[in-house]
Amino acid sequence: MKTVLNFPALLQAFFTDRLIAQRNASPNTIAAYRDTFRLLFEYARNQLRKAPSALTLEDLNSSFIGAFLDHLEHDRGNGARSRNARLAAIHSFFRYVAYQLPEHSSSVQRVLAIPGKKHERALVEYLTEEESNALVNAPDRGTFTGRRDHALMLVGIQTGLRVSELTGLTCGDVTFGIGAHVRCVGKGRKARCTPLTRSIAAVVKAWIKERDAQPEDPLFPNCRGAHLSTDGVQFILSKHAAVAQQQCSSLKAKKISPHVLRHTAAMNLLHAGADPATIALWLGHERLETVSIYVQADLAAKEEILAKSATPEGKPNRFRPDDALLAFLKSL
Repeated sequence: MKTVLNFPALLQAFFTDRLIAQRNASPNTIAAYRDTFRLLFEYARNQLRKAPSALTLEDLNSSFIGAFLDHLEHDRGNGARSRNARLAAIHSFFRYVAYQLPEHSSSVQRVLAIPGKKHERALVEYLTEEESNALVNAPDRGTFTGRRDHALMLVGIQTGLRVSELTGLTCGDVTFGIGAHVRCVGKGRKARCTPLTRSIAAVVKAWIKERDAQPEDPLFPNCRGAHLSTDGVQFILSKHAAVAQQQCSSLKAKKISPHVLRHTAAMNLLHAGADPATIALWLGHERLETVSIYVQADLAAKEEILAKSATPEGKPNRFRPDDALLAFLKSL
């Protein structure tokens, strides 16, 4: 007799047993996996006319998963990185299924065999010193939100915190005096301290004092006093970038995002002579290879190397057209 696979029970156990109890996954990981399956359920409802609780593993075969990934790219406009992130969540679930239901390993392995999609790796976008100054000076510091945005962008550019780390900061995470720094818990729940310059520490200290904030209060609150969201930070950057473009025209060619502030911090460290290991520790990267993207993007360093290297001298030559008969043969 054919067994109907209890997909809802498997998925619930995957989140409660595997992710929460066994792996102790971070809230960000759980949220990312949750959103993947919500998108998958929405697609299944439209294609299979089934509610999520009525689905079986037989419905979610390799062909269906492949079609779902194509839907993400073509209909939702997701890039290869987003597609691969969704596929990673699906793969994690099916590895759990293979452990729970080894008798169905054949169908599970076909899903696990779906490869991630390769993508182009563009050079990182970052701000020059002139562009950074124009951006941080764009907010109207005569207003409450202007002073908040000014402090937010200063801290973002100097520390290189991820946007989730930046928005998650509380006033108690900042230490002033000698060795001023901010403490955060970053990706992989790794805690780290990032130093603040004296001038930026003074700006942050004045910002906290103005609000008479408590240690548990968000360092950069929204209009309701809660932590800013990622979209909120993007809105702030876009608003002030539009103003800064009037003072620095090169900003018009750049899309300013929270990650651009992080890249800017890394490039500033690189230009200051910091080695890749130091930059990796500063930014909270787990692998040293990740920092290579900043070395690749550093055109100034490449030009310096070119000036010191021995290169053959080129001599201009006058153009002479080919013989008419040779030109005819080349055109064939």
